[in-house]
Parts: sequence; structure tokens; C-alpha cells
Amino acid sequence: MKVLVTGATGYVGGLLVERLLEAGHDVRVLARNQASARGRAWAQRVEIVEGDLMRPESLDPALSGVEAAYYLVHSMCSGEDFEARDRTAARNFVAAAGNLRQLVYLGGIRPAMDVRRATSKHLRSRAEIGDILRAGLPTTEFRAGPVIGGGSASFEMVRYLTERLPAMIAPKWILNEVQPIAVDDALSYLVAALGREDSLGVIDIGADPLTFRDMMLEYARSRGLPRVIVPVPVLAPKLAALWVGLVTPISNCIAVPLVEGVVQPVVGDTSRARQLFPEIEPMPYADAVARAVAVTEAGEVVTRWSVSGGGSPPKVQLEDREGVVREVRTRVVDATPDEAFRAFSSLGGEKGWRVWEWAWEARGAVDQLVGGPGLRRGRRHPEVLYPGEALDFWRVEEYRPPSILRLRAEMKVPGTAWLQFEAIPEGEQTRIVQTAFFAPTGFLGWLYWYGIYPVHSLIFSDLVDAVASDAEEIGRGRGMESRSPQGAGADTVRPNAPAP
Repeated sequence: MKVLVTGATGYVGGLLVERLLEAGHDVRVLARNQASARGRAWAQRVEIVEGDLMRPESLDPALSGVEAAYYLVHSMCSGEDFEARDRTAARNFVAAAGNLRQLVYLGGIRPAMDVRRATSKHLRSRAEIGDILRAGLPTTEFRAGPVIGGGSASFEMVRYLTERLPAMIAPKWILNEVQPIAVDDALSYLVAALGREDSLGVIDIGADPLTFRDMMLEYARSRGLPRVIVPVPVLAPKLAALWVGLVTPISNCIAVPLVEGVVQPVVGDTSRARQLFPEIEPMPYADAVARAVAVTEAGEVVTRWSVSGGGSPPKVQLEDREGVVREVRTRVVDATPDEAFRAFSSLGGEKGWRVWEWAWEARGAVDQLVGGPGLRRGRRHPEVLYPGEALDFWRVEEYRPPSILRLRAEMKVPGTAWLQFEAIPEGEQTRIVQTAFFAPTGFLGWLYWYGIYPVHSLIFSDLVDAVASDAEEIGRGRGMESRSPQGAGADTVRPNAPAP
């Protein structure tokens, strides 16, 4: 069939596209920004159409000639008005998709009580979107609980909480039952529904229910981790979500709906799923966890909860995955990659670190006191480095002019740290990407990282600004040289130019 997938850059959507292609379907993808879809492994095998559900006039090209579509859009991290945005997007889609033979929507299992009284605004919103779609189009609505797979937000919340906290005092609602489903099983249902009938109506899907506490303890058992979880009748959902945002890499705008989704029992009736799809036997939660762990450890996570969306990279991006924190800052400068590389490869030594010099010196002094090298090693040459040589309290791990410089910290820290700079050409400009990596050792490592992060973030933000400024100053110097009288600079050597 000719199939349109909305939300293809999200966690489930990205995996679904691959499944549909394997099944022989002709896939078209709707993306707000084509660049966000072009980087996917399946990009060359699909048709990518740029459009936005909030702009009705952009939807006709995406829906032209399409027989069926998947609606996998949900406004996470889009502000307090996300319910209104979701409502508008669904109504725009219904108005534009009148010729569809079938629409498949993935929503959430509704609480046993009236969904309008549910604690979770996101569960209420997903239920409302399902109602809008079913009222206007021949819709098959799958309702699922937490999706468990390598890279899914639900799995990573369980994983990080269990890995990092040997003992937990948790709210009593972690004893509520929920109904998780392995991502592979969710994908099987989504693909199997295609072309079955115009509409299969509402279908709850999932494995056997268990409590959120049991979800964490099962993960602990699979990893051989002794864990103690004590439920207490305190801790409001918002406070619990803030704690999840602090302990895990999941931002609060995602942690809140995840936590609110388990505040009430959320268990569906899967009898209709068994009747309609007897060939699909949802794997037990323990097997889903084992598979997700294997995929994560093998580095085979294809898509992840944090990668959806489009547009330019943010100026600051903090993410934590597979046990390594990445703090990324980007700046676009009017300079060539060579000029940007000169700017960041000349840091350290007598020139110093450009900003917050007293903080760098204090860190070096503390490092010397505890047996580290401190800043006393300096640098061999003001601009040129070699792989493996020392640079203050760093070691040059990779040096590839004019694109990348990576430094590994040799200061005393409870973990392993790197600082990396990249110069990436973008037309006549260059994007400087500065990334601080930290792989903590045990709980003290995490405590160290997040303890110094407020100061750390200020220093590294100012550092990338200084590097960007230096790169543009070097670029302006090149421009002045090109405007000098012919031959005037023939025998002139630029200050600090590296020796041939």
C-alpha cells in the first residue's frame, strides 16, 4: 500500500518506517523539517514531504495518492498549551485526509475511571485525539501502556532509576498496576492492522500487568543488582517527576507525563487484541527488558526518545545515554573550518583557557593537591599539537586538522572526562561544536558531575563563545590580508603561525 507516516522522527515512528519497508509497502514520511528525516537509515528508501500539522495548507502534498496513514504525533515538551496544539493538529489532519481508506493511531490505555478525571493531562489528551480521529476518519486506535525497548523513555526511566539508586523511598502509587508492551510487539500490531479493514476500532494491547515497583525490581534482577524500594504515602507526582528529571537524563517535560501515567492503575482489556491478532503473543515484561538491555549494550539503539523533532541544533544540549553524559554547545561563525580549528587548537598553555582563568587555575591547584598534574605541564607549541601529547591537565586523544580536536582529562575525577571541538563547514560559514563528555564511576561520579554542573555550564558556555569570537577575528584578519596592496604581505608571517 501507499502509506503515510506522521511522527516518523519519533521513537516508535522511526522504527515503524523500517518495518513497513520490510513488509513491502511504499512509504511516504511527513516531516516539519526534511533535514530531520534525511539522516535516518531509511531516508533513501522513502519519499520525504515537508509539512506541518499546524499548517493545513501544507498537508495536501503529503496525503495525495495515499491509501493509509499512521498518526504518531503527540506534543511533548511544547509548553502548557500542548492539549490545544494536539487538538488543532488532529482536526487539521482529519479535514485534509478525507480520502484515506484507513488511519492507524497509537494512543494510551485509559485509566479505569472516567478519563476526563485522570491525573495525567497527557493521557487525557491522547484519549481526546483518539476521539477526534475516530469521529472523522476510519481509524484503528491501538491503546498501549509503557513501551519497553532500547532507547524508549519508559525503559530508560526504569533503567536509570534502578541503576543509580541502590535504595529508594517511593510514593505508594508505584504499587499501581500498569501494562507495559515490548516495542517489537507494538510494531507488530501496527503493521498487522494495515489493510485489514477500513476500521478495527479501539484495541488495547500489552503484556500481563505488573506494578511499577515490580518493573524496577525485574530490571534489577536482570542486572544482578540488589535493590530496596520502600513505598510511602507521600511525594506528589510533580515532585516525583522533578526527582526523575534530576536522577535520570529524561527532561522534566517528559518525566512529568511518564510519572503521571502510573499515578492511577492503567490496565486495558486485551481480549480483542488476542481475537483479532492471534498470531501476536506479547512477550513478558522480563523478556522485553532483556531484549532492551541487549540492544542498548550492543550499541544497536536505532532511534531514541530524545531524537525526535527538527530544526537547527540548540545552542546547548545536555543528554545522558548509555552511561555517558554529553554536554553539547554549538555556534555558527563567519570563518573557515581552518580558522575555527586554529581558534580552539590554540587553547591552554601560556594563552590560557580564555575565560574564567581563576577557576581553571583553582581547579589545577586542587588537582595538584590530590596528586594530579594540574596546569603546570602547559603546551609544547602555541598552536600545533600532536596526538598523545600533554596539554595542561589534558591529553590529546585525537588531533585531525581542520575538523576535530579531542582532549582526555588526566585530572583527578571520579570517572573519565573528555573535551572535544569540531569544525563543520556550513556553506560559507562553519559550525563549531564543543562537547564535554563524562563517564562517571559509581554514584560519587554522578554526584560530582551534577554538583559542579551549575558552574561548569557557565564556564563552558563562555568558552565556546570565546572560541567563536576568536575564529571570527582570525577570519576578519584573513579578509584584511586579501584587501592589502598586491605583494604587500608576500614576506609577512602571521603572528603565531605554525612552523611548516
